[in-house]
Order: sequence, then C-alpha cells, then structure tokens
Amino acid sequence: MTAAAAGGREQVVLLDESGAAIGAADKAEVHHSDTPLHLAFSCYLFDDHGRLLLTRRALDKRTFPGLWTNSCCGHPAPGEPMGEAVSRRVAQELGVVPEQLTLVLPAFRYRAVMDDGTVENEMCPVWTARCSDPDAVAPDPTEVADHEWVDWAGFRADVLEGRRDVSQWCREQLLALPEDPLAAPASYDGLPPAAAGEVG
Repeated sequence: MTAAAAGGREQVVLLDESGAAIGAADKAEVHHSDTPLHLAFSCYLFDDHGRLLLTRRALDKRTFPGLWTNSCCGHPAPGEPMGEAVSRRVAQELGVVPEQLTLVLPAFRYRAVMDDGTVENEMCPVWTARCSDPDAVAPDPTEVADHEWVDWAGFRADVLEGRRDVSQWCREQLLALPEDPLAAPASYDGLPPAAAGEVG
C-alpha cells in the first residue's frame, strides 16, 4: 500500500508498545488529545560542507506549526519500506533526492504535547542523508515555511545550551545523536518490528 492508498488518503502505521504494527489510520485524523502510538521518521540532511538543512514547519500544520526543526519528518505508509518513505518525503517536502541514507537512531521514541492538548506520540527512527546540491532545495510551502543551512556544531551547541528553540523531538534527538552524526555507522538495534525488514 502506498501513501496515496485508501482512497487517496495518507495513512500512518499504528503500533503496540513493542513496536509491532496493529493497524492503520488516516493521518488527517490521528493527531488529537489521545493520539495513538504510530510509526514515523526524522531525517537530518547535510550538504558536502557538513551543514545541516534546518526547516521551519508551515504555519498551518496540524501539529507544532511554525517551529524550527530538523530537515524532514514523515510517516511510512502501511507496507512501505522506511528508506523509501524517507526518500519520498524528502523529495516531496524539499524538492531534492537524498543521498547516502543512513539509519543512526533506530529506537528513538518521543511524546510531545501542544499548548492546545494535541499530542504527537511516535516511534521515530532517525536518519542522516546527504544533499550534493544545497541550492537545489525548493521546499513545498504547504509543509515548510522557511529553511536555512546551518553549521552543525554551532547549531547543536546553541540548542543544547538553550540559545535556540527547536521542536521537542529535535532537541531530544540532538541529545542522542553523536557529535558527528555523519560518521555514525548504520544501526538497526531496537528498530520497531513494524519497520524491521522494511528499511529499504
């Protein structure tokens, strides 16, 4: 099943506490005050100089509008290999095809609550990727309000030392990522069973 399945509605994979798939739900309806645990991913896109593409979420996003965060986030469709989902979403949101996709935080999980009570509740493996042509980035304005390439070390320090605000999941990921995430080897330890065998 692809992201456009189920009558053209984008769906997300619902999970139990072990990370096994237990069904699917329409993305448009899954986020509320009691959001069920579901499968997602985050991607950190770097250029050849080691700069990170930082993005600001569109102002009309259902969850956490207007926040600066990592390069791209998304949800694999039911049955979609996660690596393919990352490539698809980066291309859709940012207009470029990611290179050298590497899974670096397979077991990352978080829960975040908006001021209005809307909850994000995800098992969210984290990937790094390369972009050989940073000038080619052309974000979809319905997803991304703004973007900038930033020095990784400076950005990481600013966030962890409280000088820069980012999404909760981005801050938690920075705490877990190594100082040089591009040097991190691929890891599959703790990958949710719903994603195991579907990394792509």
